[in-house]
Amino acid sequence: MNISIGNDHAGPDYKFAIVNHLEGKGYTLNNYGTDTLDSVDYPDFVHPVAKDVEEKKVDFGILICGSANGVAITANKYQHVRAGVCWTNEITELTRLHNDANIICIPARYTSIPQVIKMIDTFLETKFEGGRHQNRVDKIPLSC
Repeated sequence: MNISIGNDHAGPDYKFAIVNHLEGKGYTLNNYGTDTLDSVDYPDFVHPVAKDVEEKKVDFGILICGSANGVAITANKYQHVRAGVCWTNEITELTRLHNDANIICIPARYTSIPQVIKMIDTFLETKFEGGRHQNRVDKIPLSC
């Protein structure tokens, strides 16, 4: 499975932990995030991840910032991206089950690294439920 990951200055430690965890499981990752705590603009790291997901170059995306709101807002500008803000394992599971999210957005300032590792595993292992949710997901992209 191929995954793109991006983060701003709130998430380097989270990114390193996620990358180590996933590479240890055999995943291939594209790393677009910053490696430092120096202030950066999160859209610069979101766009490459969202483009990879939009163009189906990867299976999923992972985005990390302080609240996860900025990265989610930016990623969801892409027509076929469904980026969900996840702060608990239950929300993470529902984001995949009901919304077929293809990018998980993690609020680094409101989660712990062990919690996030569990959420990442849940996100990647949970299949979209389809059924009554498929019709709703089909209505998300704008038809221009």
